[in-house]
Amino acid sequence: MLTKINYEVKGQLAKLLATEDLIIENRKVETAMFDVERRVLTLPMWEKASASVYDLLVGHEVGHALYTPVDNWKKDYPDLPMSYVNILEDVRIEKLMKRKYAGIVKTFFNGYKELSSQDFFELEENDVEEMGLPDRININAKIGNFVDVPFSDDEKYFRDKAIKTDTFKDVLDLSIELFDYMKEKIKDSMASNGGELDEDWRVGNDFGLGESTKGIPSQKAESDQELPFNDEDSEETKGQGQESQPTPNLGSDFDMEDMEATSDISGGEHGNLETITDKTLSNNLEKLNKDIHGHSREPEYCTIPELKLDNLHIKVNDIHSAMDSWYIEQQRRYDSSVIENNYKPAKDIYETVDNEYRLFRRSAQKEVNYLVKEFECRKSADAYARATVSKTGVLDCTKLHSYKYNEDLFKKITTLPDGKNHGLIFVLDWSGSMSTVLMDTIKQLYNLIWFCKKVQIPFQVFAFTNEWNRYSQYDPDKAYIGHYSLPFEHHQTKNGQLIVDNQFTMLEFLSSDVKKKDLEHHMINIWRTASVMDCRGRWDNNYFYQPPHGLQLSGTPLNEALVSLNQLIPQFKKKTGVQKIQCITLTDGEAHPISFSKEFIDGDGRRYMGSRSTCNSSVFIRDNNGKTHSCGNTYQELTAALIHQLRGRFSDVNFIGIRVLDSRESNSFIRTYAEWDQDKTANLQQQWRKSKSVMIEDGGGYHAYFGLSSSALNSDDSFEVKEDATKAQIKSAFKKSLSAKKMNKKVLGQFMELIA
Repeated sequence: MLTKINYEVKGQLAKLLATEDLIIENRKVETAMFDVERRVLTLPMWEKASASVYDLLVGHEVGHALYTPVDNWKKDYPDLPMSYVNILEDVRIEKLMKRKYAGIVKTFFNGYKELSSQDFFELEENDVEEMGLPDRININAKIGNFVDVPFSDDEKYFRDKAIKTDTFKDVLDLSIELFDYMKEKIKDSMASNGGELDEDWRVGNDFGLGESTKGIPSQKAESDQELPFNDEDSEETKGQGQESQPTPNLGSDFDMEDMEATSDISGGEHGNLETITDKTLSNNLEKLNKDIHGHSREPEYCTIPELKLDNLHIKVNDIHSAMDSWYIEQQRRYDSSVIENNYKPAKDIYETVDNEYRLFRRSAQKEVNYLVKEFECRKSADAYARATVSKTGVLDCTKLHSYKYNEDLFKKITTLPDGKNHGLIFVLDWSGSMSTVLMDTIKQLYNLIWFCKKVQIPFQVFAFTNEWNRYSQYDPDKAYIGHYSLPFEHHQTKNGQLIVDNQFTMLEFLSSDVKKKDLEHHMINIWRTASVMDCRGRWDNNYFYQPPHGLQLSGTPLNEALVSLNQLIPQFKKKTGVQKIQCITLTDGEAHPISFSKEFIDGDGRRYMGSRSTCNSSVFIRDNNGKTHSCGNTYQELTAALIHQLRGRFSDVNFIGIRVLDSRESNSFIRTYAEWDQDKTANLQQQWRKSKSVMIEDGGGYHAYFGLSSSALNSDDSFEVKEDATKAQIKSAFKKSLSAKKMNKKVLGQFMELIA
């Protein structure tokens, strides 16, 4: 049965067989190739192969990667047909693979059985008895369990010797010997027929000398470097292929020109010069490369670029210095306007919004204290779960009375393991679509910041944006500053690397590094900026001030932010010395796509660097370990691939997503990240209806993805009723208060469980 091949799994299989963390690439190529220097094994996309056949082919090609040297032997043996070497080398490497991995014997058997049943070697058209000796050796080695292959007594010598080859030198020597034997057979046939070939030799029209390249890697052909030999049973397999061999005598009395004049020489009974099966195998393998529908794109492999952090990481003090200057200027302009237009004067235009911040801070203390309690309890429970009890060797006097029936009379000591020190990195979505839920998100963020301060956990808060670098200077006299060209790039452009736009920045809004007083001031600055945004990220006219240029809401470069975390996480670890990191993303939706650099060739053959979108199932992101992650066909799958890349690189980091949702978005969010599983979706929808919150494990690539209702977060959970309220009104207010508290505590409890 034909099933869709999981290239990721098969790539891991190839790595295991090669006993090396190779880089695996699947491409639409005719044959497998192995790059010795880069350690890249390229496997053809056998999309029409079954799982059994694919495993066979992977095992076979890994055998070439392990045992076939990259040696330009054609220089020393120019007249030796490559097909002869291919056939005999196949016999050798499959034998060595079976010797190295006993379990692969069954894989080879099942795979060749299926190929034989499908007439992969086209034996229905070509009678095996009429094939030349090299072809029959090939057929016997591959599908001899299912097909009777005849050999004469003198031919059995070559068959048996092919099975016994251990080194690539053995293969070359036997290829020469076999080729000489075949030429002698042709000369004998011509001599017995007065210079004419016997009819049994007249089948094809081509020698096929040196045409097939299947099985011999084409890359690094000029190099004298070879692949490693890993056969444990034979030391002779090591170091072969590099020795310079004398050019063999392929028969100087054999007139090749006379042979070429006879245009139809190819096959005959038990002998020919051209091989049929090797060419047949190559052609049929090429057919397996073609997509079932005939239109799939060849895979593209993208890597993570090395970013210039100084360009994209805007430090916390630089941001707030600019904000302070802006808000001072806004106050000055307001004061001037009051005098000029005879407005009712106000001492401080930020008085109202700052009081809102202080009121929220007081009301949030209950939730913060709850977070602290949950964290400490779960941390202690985890420590005691890992506690060890040992005897001290000191008698416990309280147990001496039981010495007749109890042998455990010694004091014991319980050792609690040291817990890992924690750190939190917050990644805040500062995009235009966030404007409707921005303040609710900021409130959740601030709760977590105050929690971190109480339990002394270091933290950093980054906001991703495309706005900051669009302005090279501030002009207080203008409401809008035009775009300026950027004098720098975030990384060097290289073929196959992801592209991080120069306008992208990670704004370090808040940090545990600053003093308590400064942190409070910074939080007020962010609160002022978030409060003034209206439904599309512009300033609200009900306020007397505008948000700073460069801090207005922008697009959604979440993917670029995830790429930058490859360097920001190690930077944070180095600075704080933490062992365990929680990386929390607060967003309202999907990111815009990201591109990668691609080298193209124009009509004149000139190379130029362009770009291509990663949002395609044929595009894969490859991490430092060579593992690949499919980008998929949707924005959600692309972001998930980048998160999986981070998870693979940083095993000591929990990646948590927090999504603030409108009520109308909940069903779409659940269905999408429950991967359209009906049972899972139904259970999550039920959770949402009960608590207006949901946690999806491994949703969107995150270890946990939280969906929180914006209306529930924004609701006042205090129990307040009017003096003349009826019993029904009192009951309703009380239920509402309990419901909000229940939702918050459930979410916060789940969150603390992940952290602790």
